[in-house]
Amino acid sequence: MRRPLEYGAGAGITGLTTAVLLARAGKNVAVLEARSIGAAATGNTTAKVSLLQGTVLSDIRRHQGDDTLQAYVDGNREAQAWLLHYLDHRGVDCQRRTAYTYATTAEGRSALEEELQACRAAGVEAQWTEETELPFPVTGALMLEDQAQIHPMALLQALVDELYERGGVVREGTRVTGVTGTDRRDIPLTVETTAGRLRADQLVLATGAPILDRGGYFAKLTAHRSYALSFRLPAESRGQSPKGMYLSADSPSRTTRTVPLPEGTDAGEELLLVGGSDHVVGRAQSHGYSSHQAAVDELEAWTQEHFPGAQRTHAWAAQDYRAGTAVPFMGALPRGGGDIYVATGFNKWGMTNGVAAALALSSELLHQDLGSGGTMPWAQTLMDTSLTGATLLTGLKDNLEVGAHLLGDWAQAQLHSLPQDPPAEGEGVVGRKDGRPVAVSTVDGETCELSAVCPHMGGILTWNDAERSWDCPLHASRFSHDGALLEGPAVGDLKPPR
Repeated sequence: MRRPLEYGAGAGITGLTTAVLLARAGKNVAVLEARSIGAAATGNTTAKVSLLQGTVLSDIRRHQGDDTLQAYVDGNREAQAWLLHYLDHRGVDCQRRTAYTYATTAEGRSALEEELQACRAAGVEAQWTEETELPFPVTGALMLEDQAQIHPMALLQALVDELYERGGVVREGTRVTGVTGTDRRDIPLTVETTAGRLRADQLVLATGAPILDRGGYFAKLTAHRSYALSFRLPAESRGQSPKGMYLSADSPSRTTRTVPLPEGTDAGEELLLVGGSDHVVGRAQSHGYSSHQAAVDELEAWTQEHFPGAQRTHAWAAQDYRAGTAVPFMGALPRGGGDIYVATGFNKWGMTNGVAAALALSSELLHQDLGSGGTMPWAQTLMDTSLTGATLLTGLKDNLEVGAHLLGDWAQAQLHSLPQDPPAEGEGVVGRKDGRPVAVSTVDGETCELSAVCPHMGGILTWNDAERSWDCPLHASRFSHDGALLEGPAVGDLKPPR
């Protein structure tokens, strides 16, 4: 008898954890990754494994009520326990730390008080404090002991190793571009990829944004780009860096934690990781930044103000998706015939939400196919979460902004002709050429002309000068300066202008 074949799209924490759980049950599993393992959200996360998540719990309580809040916390608690046990079993290092959410304003303090009530309602034993290790005064803070921080790529490597040990495979450089199939259980899905057509009994979409538009998740998610910098502190102040994991309740967002250096480097030295300055993808100016690079510069300036003499060692960015429901989407994809599943909308807390989604989806798949798989009431509650009035208003607001960008950006692109001279090094510009919007950039001395229209839903792209990429302000697809697709929901590269 043919073993049922499972495909997963996305080799991040959700896709690989789901694959391992299915492989443990004897399923024949392959993971398809468009770029490389950990290339997107998981590889760029600050990797806090915490039940104290800024002001997330009070947001869920406000939108969905106490039952959904409890289900969310139960799922995150189970995911955290699974992940920490897995790291210990596979010999992967992690550091136990106290997590803090802090405020520096009266408004932020009020948000913390609401968050504390949500924590108590859901059984999260956070405590109030006004004492922190931060080098500036706070108006209050919440703390939760015995949380964790990890190296995300070490986790992914452990998952890949186990997947191969159990007969599964990972195919990097293979992008899923479409799926056709039926809900008849004896006829498998046809998965369209850049490597050709594949056949699968079931498919799990564990990409940042689902690459299939059925279900309309692109309109139910808001994608944010945030930045992270690591610093080596001056020798005289290295022992003074905060050891806890800190996240601000105020805007602009700030997250800090330490990063242990690998063995063989300076004994006991830790780098300082600082993140934040987030904005909706492609809309840095809407958040008060003159450019994407200005958001990075603000983060650097904040660090230098509070940690004088810090020397930057690395810089990167991450893309995270927030669901309009305030809780992640996980479960069967609408109009997927019951054979396509989705997990998205982790709102910057993928270390726990990603594992929770993997636990929920693998249980659902095993229950359907093999009659096994445990029952998890929290998973069913999250899968059944419906849109509330507040959520509908949030979604309406977000999509009105999308519509305004679509119309306004097309108008601007049509009004302005491209300049005759190519952009300076590291710069990009959009303008009209032969009646069409064209994107032109210069990177490493090479000038590229591309269509400025996102192939997903026709948004006009904006230039990201911090990462030298073309970003779509509608639904957050991103492309390299030469047109290669970096992140979806688009599934194809940018083409030269016709």
